[in-house]
Amino acid sequence: MTEASDDGSAHDVFVTDFPKKGFGIVDYLQGRVHFALLDQMKLMSKSGMNQTQIKETILTTITEIIDNFEPEKESKSS
Repeated sequence: MTEASDDGSAHDVFVTDFPKKGFGIVDYLQGRVHFALLDQMKLMSKSGMNQTQIKETILTTITEIIDNFEPEKESKSS
């Protein structure tokens, strides 16, 4: 049986908050990515995936994101 919850409490188990104060924007964003990856790996592990499957899945997703990233033309000239 699958348990669904609208209150978000199930998400609290896997979502780690990153502190906002005392960090520059680059450090803050890197910290959020780091925590998000750790949370995702924890969930994948609990769902039965082994370390190799987790690594392959995450690397495939990250590779797709990077390959599809097209900075705005304004950013290139800045």
